[in-house]
Amino acid sequence: MTLAVVLATLGFLLVVAEVFFPSGGFLGFFSLASLAAAVYYAHQSGGAARSLPFAGVVVVLLPLVIWGAFTWLPHTRLGRHLLGEPTRPEDVAVNDPRRVLLGKVGVARSKMLPSGAVEIDGRMIDCITRGQAIDPGQYVKVVEVRGNRVVVRPAGEGERPGHEDPADMLDRPIEDLGLDSLDDPLV
Repeated sequence: MTLAVVLATLGFLLVVAEVFFPSGGFLGFFSLASLAAAVYYAHQSGGAARSLPFAGVVVVLLPLVIWGAFTWLPHTRLGRHLLGEPTRPEDVAVNDPRRVLLGKVGVARSKMLPSGAVEIDGRMIDCITRGQAIDPGQYVKVVEVRGNRVVVRPAGEGERPGHEDPADMLDRPIEDLGLDSLDDPLV
């Protein structure tokens, strides 16, 4: 029975070695061969009364050892070298300045069939609707920002601002229109 325990221990160590040092399956093959030999020698030492419980322990422990090796691997120096540092949420966050537009209300400045210009916070932005036509001067709300697409829908009565007339652009200062200066040379 001692030989069976030694072979099972060797088999489990080879499984862990296969996780840490990928060998194309050679270490995995030898680990399974060692575990099978351990069950065989357990059967030789005590028959089915010893080999069946021993095989059951091997079958239960094998996935636990593999799980433990994969769980432990990223915390070792070799694992950090092989796998690299885990990504942090701030490293993969989308840095899109248009995301601040989500939920804002603006005014359609052109006929949107389904795309057109919308003024939001004094800036003209190209937007697209979800298929419905929107007339110029109608309030719209930004419902989705994905990549370079800004999707709007008609704003409800409670979502509309009531502080200014959207059609009266001539009463506003030119700085509020969101136009770039024409004095800057083209680059």
